[in-house]
Amino acid sequence: MLIGAHVSAAGGANKAIVRAEEIGAECFQIFASSPRMWSAKPVADAVVDKYAAEMKRTMMGPTVLHGKYLVALGSADPELLAKSETALQADIAAANKLSALGVIFHPASHRGQGFEAIIDQFATSVRKVLDNEPGDSLMMLETSAGAGDHIGSSFAELGTLIKAIGNDRVAVCLDTQHVFAAGYNIAVADTLNAAIDEFDKEIGIGLLKAVHANDSMRELGSSVDRHENIGDGLIGTAGFTTLMSHQAFKHVPFYLEVPGTGKSGPDKPNIDRLKEIRSQVGAG
Repeated sequence: MLIGAHVSAAGGANKAIVRAEEIGAECFQIFASSPRMWSAKPVADAVVDKYAAEMKRTMMGPTVLHGKYLVALGSADPELLAKSETALQADIAAANKLSALGVIFHPASHRGQGFEAIIDQFATSVRKVLDNEPGDSLMMLETSAGAGDHIGSSFAELGTLIKAIGNDRVAVCLDTQHVFAAGYNIAVADTLNAAIDEFDKEIGIGLLKAVHANDSMRELGSSVDRHENIGDGLIGTAGFTTLMSHQAFKHVPFYLEVPGTGKSGPDKPNIDRLKEIRSQVGAG
């Protein structure tokens, strides 16, 4: 179980490695380009070379890229759908170039059409992106908190999409805050076990490839996406101890997306909190 965090890739992906190293991260997540703009430039070969050298020097664990927040594969707007496919293709191309584990993206909203109505379109788009960018990097659907028309707040929905896509490069990133907000009580052993059993039944536990490790500002079942620092939220230190004790997470990398103790994003105190819990439960 590696403990990492989302860090800035300003100046190039190779710069992110030093930033991760500074806070004690063992792996990290980055944006390949601005998450709030459609434009994206290919990763330069010089950056790839520097990145590879730094990864070898630091022996960092798997890198993941986070997709753009603008992506909406459930949209009925052909122009938005096309832009979403192009953006995801650029991200998976960057992931392949960096030999990253994969791209994590939000399934986003069905825009009032209903989940059943968008399954085929969503699956077709993901298949198109992966076919256009062959390689080893995965496309990981992220669990949703469930607000409004958002897709993926239940493991059944994610499992349905994955089966419809039918590509072995598709996997899942479980966000601890999102699933808690969606009503899965992962902070208590009995209900965590039930959630993992449901995940295995609907998706397959082997497809759990990454965890976004975030405590929750909002209560269980709130459907509100609000991250809190580890131990300061409603999942709490005890909840993360329970979670990290479970065998399902033993070999899955954790990536922090918390506000940070100084409100400047994931930091060393949060890394250290997770490392301490990992040590206590013997998952290191």
